[in-house]
This record gives sequence, C-alpha cells and structure tokens, in this order.
Amino acid sequence: MGDPKFKKKTYSTPRHPWDKTRIDFENELVFKYGLKNKRELWKAQSILDSFRTQARLLQARMRINDPGAQVSFQKLVGRLNRYKILGSNATLDDILSLSIDSILERRLQTLVHKKNLARTPSQSRQLITHGHIVMGGRRTSIPGILVEASSEDTIGYFPRSPLADEDHPVRKSFEHKEEEDQKISSAESETETNDETEGGEK
Repeated sequence: MGDPKFKKKTYSTPRHPWDKTRIDFENELVFKYGLKNKRELWKAQSILDSFRTQARLLQARMRINDPGAQVSFQKLVGRLNRYKILGSNATLDDILSLSIDSILERRLQTLVHKKNLARTPSQSRQLITHGHIVMGGRRTSIPGILVEASSEDTIGYFPRSPLADEDHPVRKSFEHKEEEDQKISSAESETETNDETEGGEK
C-alpha cells in the first residue's frame, strides 16, 4: 500500500524530453485548454493510455473467446459513456482511436468555458479555484476533474458568489463577447454566401 503521506505518481513523463515536434504540440494544447503546466497534460495522457491499454488487452482476450472479456468490455464502454467520451455503441476501434482532446474536453475547466461562464479557459480556471463554480449543488475547486454527463447540466455559479448576479460587470462582458462573436460569425457567413454567388455568376 505504501505510506499515505507519499502520493502515487499519476502520470508519466515523455521518454524523449527534447522532441521539438512533441513540445510544440503540447504547448498548443496547454494554451488551447488553459492548463497550468504540462503535468496536467501528462495526467490526461495517462488516463487516455489507460483506456487504450485496456482496449488492446480486451482485443487479445476476445480472440481466444475469453468469457469475461465481453463483460469487461461493457464496463469499459459504460465508463466512457458515463463521461460522454464515447457513445453506448462504441467499439474497441473507437476506444483505440481516442485522442488527448477527448479527455481534455471533459475537464471541468473546459466545460465552464464552453458554457460561457468564463471568457477564456484561463479565466475559467481562476473562477473554479476561487470557489465561484458549483457542480451538482456543491462547490468544487478542482479544474481538472472529469465531468460525468449527468453532472454537466448542473454546472453553474455558486449562489453566494458575486458572479451569480446577472448585472455583475464580468457577466456583462460575457454578453458583449457573445454579441461580438455572433456579429463576426454572421459577417463571415454573408461573405461566404457572396463569394459563392459571384463564383456562380462567373
């Protein structure tokens, strides 16, 4: 079991630490999802590797018609479906084709930003760590927690947080950002329509 004071490492570092291609890719993900450091990225990668390892082992067990393989497969798919990573009809190939984005998209920090409770992923992290966000009626301060599908709709502002007031300046800035994004998207769609019309006339 080990001494409870010494926590077990939940991630593994890259085998080749100075691979430029990998470093650039990791930097993009850290910026895209507003991660604190690459350790959070490596933790998500370890979760993904665990799912893939289980899928590869199940493939081998199914080839020899192991009676318990199907039960283990259903449990694995059920877990992935519970976290809305894959559907209930997923196959082993679907599990093996998962990417790191599939895990990072289910983090609380990412979902708070997607639900327009924060302007940026970095601000989303700040709101969570400062106790402004609740999930399932309970305040949570862990940005990297994976959110189950049943809990996704319960994410919101803490009732006693200043941000719970719709007239809060930060909330107003969100509304302005949404309006600007809508104007930009509508302008882009109009431009594409005009280009298609001109191309058809030619």
